[in-house]
Amino acid sequence: MTWLQLRIETNETQTSAIELILDLLGAISITFEDAAEQPLYEPPLGTNPLWHRTRVTALFDADTDQQQLTEQLIQQYPGPTPLRYQIQILKDKAWQTEWMKHIKPLAFGDHLWIIPQGFDIPDPKAINVLFNPGLAFGTGSHPTTALCLEWLAQQNLKDKTVIDYGCGSGILGIAACLLGSSTNHMIDIDTQALEATTQNAQLNSLNKQQIVCYLPESFPNTQCDVLVANILATPLIELAKQFSTLVTPNGLLALSGILTEQIESVQSAYEAWFDFDPAEIKDEWVLLTAKRR
Repeated sequence: MTWLQLRIETNETQTSAIELILDLLGAISITFEDAAEQPLYEPPLGTNPLWHRTRVTALFDADTDQQQLTEQLIQQYPGPTPLRYQIQILKDKAWQTEWMKHIKPLAFGDHLWIIPQGFDIPDPKAINVLFNPGLAFGTGSHPTTALCLEWLAQQNLKDKTVIDYGCGSGILGIAACLLGSSTNHMIDIDTQALEATTQNAQLNSLNKQQIVCYLPESFPNTQCDVLVANILATPLIELAKQFSTLVTPNGLLALSGILTEQIESVQSAYEAWFDFDPAEIKDEWVLLTAKRR
């Protein structure tokens, strides 16, 4: 099958309007990418930010009338400057094979594997976490996720209650569950992330009592033995007091999504309640672990 691909370069203030127009014009899928290849480090808590220069990519059926599509797009676009866009026909390709070129099973510690769906299991005797890489971010390849997985693989999680705050695709909480934890509370501001977490939990034969998903506002503030939060420094600082109430005395805390220059500011936000271990660093990203006093 072939597709018509429409790519538009815009800014973060126009993406919502463009997304709505493309949806109304019959786009089958719409995705957003960084057009300037600049990292997005510090989104405010509770937001889903976009890059200043954003590339919007929409797919349409191949038989879509290109001239009519572009005329309607230009007519409905509310922006003050002309749209910059490109259209091309994508020939049929094995998309599943394409993404398999860029991801692969990854090992953490001595006995934990993160395995994209469709790959063979390298070690059937290990703890194997399966996931659908097309559902949401979180494959284990990013340094922050890798740091968290390495740390989880070293913990005794048997019968522990775990909170995965900012769960994304659910990799960390699902790994914790397969490593022995009893109940895993998965929290994210993005409903698509929670849907992906639910589907990945089902892929690993985990039930709704083992993996429980919440938006932050619906979480009942249940205490836990272990709290893992792989988000970013600013929201971690803002959540310090709340996290201190969620972790039981002698419970463990793991914070990631932190850059090396942010270590001191994050630790200072938590030091009233937690005693920190030495920081672990991977490619300028940091994992901070601590015990609740």
